Amino acid sequence: MRIKLALFCLCFATLIASVQAQNTYIPYELGGDNYYTMYGSPSISAAVSGTDEFERGDTVTLYVDLTNYGRIIGFKEDLTPQNPKEFALASAELQEEYKKPTALGVTASLHSNNTQIDVKSGDQVVQSLKSGDKTSSPLKFTIKIGEHAPAGRYPLNLYLTYDYQDNVRVYASELVTSGSSPTLANFRESYVYQKANQTVPIFIIVKKQADFEIMNASGIVSAGAKKASIQASYRNIGDEPIKDAVARLSIFKPFSSTDDQAFIGTLQPGEERTVVFRIDVDSDATPKDYGINSEIKYTDINGDTVISESMKIPVTVKAASGSLLLPAIVVLVIIVAAGGYMYRKKQKKA
Repeated sequence: MRIKLALFCLCFATLIASVQAQNTYIPYELGGDNYYTMYGSPSISAAVSGTDEFERGDTVTLYVDLTNYGRIIGFKEDLTPQNPKEFALASAELQEEYKKPTALGVTASLHSNNTQIDVKSGDQVVQSLKSGDKTSSPLKFTIKIGEHAPAGRYPLNLYLTYDYQDNVRVYASELVTSGSSPTLANFRESYVYQKANQTVPIFIIVKKQADFEIMNASGIVSAGAKKASIQASYRNIGDEPIKDAVARLSIFKPFSSTDDQAFIGTLQPGEERTVVFRIDVDSDATPKDYGINSEIKYTDINGDTVISESMKIPVTVKAASGSLLLPAIVVLVIIVAAGGYMYRKKQKKA
């Protein structure tokens, strides 16, 4: 019995080295004996790496770490070894069975069910993730946050698919004991794999900040007009108040102005303020609809100077009104000519 035990230990040590060298993903094959059934599987969690707080309107990179918390939770013996060869086979199988919690070919896909969060990037792939391991570098996903996304916590779903080793069978034609150590002749392993799907929730936060939209804007001007007025009403639709706010225009041809800024002052969330701009219009301006960009420069609650996203003010340019001077002169000439004619006619009769 001691000889068998010593032989078994020697086979066990030799086979561990050969089994550990096999780290590749081996396809499914049939055949061999099954000494053990292991219970367990991979279990992958996800967490945001770095910041999870972003500002509305931004396109950002979200970094995500994966960690495999899968483990073996039990096993049963399906076949009891009866001789040194079978003891060696059982030992070799056991070493491979402990790889069951390893996730193979992990594909990660990030999805959002909220229209305010748009995932721009595709799938990310991790070759393998052993039990207890974390990805060596974070997965990278590009997301676009809506221009007017309300502040708050937004859930995202990380869909994971992977394979894992479900069972191992082993085979050898004989145990060769000649030489310094016993070896299994024609040794091979057969693997059965299973596919798995996981959905892991992760969250991002859209920061509180002021936000604006133009509620009403009107501007109908004529070509050649001077200091024509344009009105715009700005509302703070964000979550925080502002102070020292100034609305300003981005002027372009055929417009010009020396009064392209308007003071707003303090604006609480939900509050609205109407301002007036004065612009000049080139005399050769093409009559049509234009859009003049505007923005608000303000001081936030932290004392920082912030410039808002651009907001467009619609402006309609109409053709210049014709002058009444020329028609008046023509009428006057006609009246004078008619008067002269009547005067000469009376003189002739006299």
